[in-house]
Amino acid sequence: MWKRINMDNDNRHFSYNRTWEQIENMLDKAERKQNQHYSKMQKTKNKKERLYHMKNYKALEGVIKALRWTLGDKDIEHPLE
Repeated sequence: MWKRINMDNDNRHFSYNRTWEQIENMLDKAERKQNQHYSKMQKTKNKKERLYHMKNYKALEGVIKALRWTLGDKDIEHPLE
């Protein structure tokens, strides 16, 4: 479980050295991975496998939204909504 970090007192956890290119590459990887899970979810008949791919698809939805928000996507007002 993640520990909540007090940003005022504890900046040592963050390097703030990611480039826009690195963020864009991570977004590309996340979208590709999400597409893979979607394809596998559509193809499989096994309920347990479908659920696995569906969970990962939905998790990556949040990752993609947060990365798009970070990059300033005008269609995303808030990544948690």
